[in-house]
Amino acid sequence: MSQKAKTIFQANPKTLRQLKVLIILLPLVITSVTRGGTQTVATDPGVRGGPAGVGAPLAGLTDNQTAYFNAGLNDFMELQSVLGSIADTGVGLGPRFNGESCGQCHAQPAVGGTSPSANPQVAAATDQGATNQLPFFITLNGPVREARFPFAPDLRHADGGVHDLFTITGRSDATGCNLAQPDFRKAAAEGNLIFRTPTPVFGGGLVEAIPDSAIVANMRSQLDRKRRLGIAGRPNTNGNDGSITRFGWKAQNKSLELFAAEAYNVEMGVTNEIFPNERDESPACQFNGTPEDATHFDENGTEFPSDVVKFVLFMRFLDQPKPAPSTPSIENGRQIFQNIGCALCHTPAYRTAKSSVTALSNVNVNLFSDLLLHHMGPGLHDHISQGVARGDEFRTAPLWGLGQRIFFLHDGRTTDLVKAIQAHASNRNLWYPDSESNAVVGNYNRLSVREQQDLLNFLRSL
Repeated sequence: MSQKAKTIFQANPKTLRQLKVLIILLPLVITSVTRGGTQTVATDPGVRGGPAGVGAPLAGLTDNQTAYFNAGLNDFMELQSVLGSIADTGVGLGPRFNGESCGQCHAQPAVGGTSPSANPQVAAATDQGATNQLPFFITLNGPVREARFPFAPDLRHADGGVHDLFTITGRSDATGCNLAQPDFRKAAAEGNLIFRTPTPVFGGGLVEAIPDSAIVANMRSQLDRKRRLGIAGRPNTNGNDGSITRFGWKAQNKSLELFAAEAYNVEMGVTNEIFPNERDESPACQFNGTPEDATHFDENGTEFPSDVVKFVLFMRFLDQPKPAPSTPSIENGRQIFQNIGCALCHTPAYRTAKSSVTALSNVNVNLFSDLLLHHMGPGLHDHISQGVARGDEFRTAPLWGLGQRIFFLHDGRTTDLVKAIQAHASNRNLWYPDSESNAVVGNYNRLSVREQQDLLNFLRSL
């Protein structure tokens, strides 16, 4: 190296680091260049076609359980209005909300899934005359999103809660209510705005039926290999009984009932027996007694379940996704998934314990998640703590059903599976440690183009 070059790099250490990275990556670039029109880079094959392979009830349900599954499915799809006065709607929407039904947002590739290709929030913003302005981060072809502010307005204290996109102001069934939407542009300008997308609820009862002991045993397995790759992981836990929580992006919810009741109140504004208080108690916007959803009794004292209970029965009896037929490429990708370390977090399968529901007993749960929290580094952090989960910790996302998923990561930032994989890697900063995925992503990057493509084909088969 010339003296002039040495002087430049001494004065610009960042330039030297960039040169070192380029030198490391150069062999990968060279090996990916081929002749004769051969594939030069691995690409996401995209949302797979064919049958959805999901949305059906579990095999082995009784007739009565199947009837409750169907009743829950109907309620899951039912739109909510403020008073229930709009035809074919339930009661209790608002005063603030993100959507008008569970099924609007949990829709891809079937009811119970995640964000559909056409975002229903666009129409919900002005339904029944509502005067909402569409937030800048909601688009027709973009993901369904909820917004959270990590910090309070002074930016010094924690917030972390959901700030609903819309209000019922202007709706024909909400005369007299006048609420302003949150100032999302101001929050974004202050770096105080993050997003979450809907998590699929396929196989919810199977996830619920996995014993805590199985999760702990899996966490303690292959420790030497995990340590070499920088992988740790820990469960989120319930603050009262210490048991493992497992639903939500940060595994913050213990059960399907808690998950459903919270979503009913937070996403649609419908108060219920578990979350009985309105989140916005502006007097002019209170139209119903609370809780708006409750157990019903007829004149003979016969009990009829609430909407929340029916939601739970739908999710509990909803079967797990079925993968696409295998091919040599998919099978090779399955082995590569194991070889490079993906399966150390994305555990391919658990087995349920004995359940009071026969159809949930002793079933292989092909989840591809260890249900643990992992540090994902500053690249994916959201500054929000839930339970014991810190701002950069997320539950390992289950990969079942991935083949037909459109939007990836907790905020739906990409539709490209390759970009989602690369986003798993990031290095420490002042606030957060390295991502636990760094070494595994490095292993992926060192694969040949053919091997990377086989891995992507395997993931899209799930």
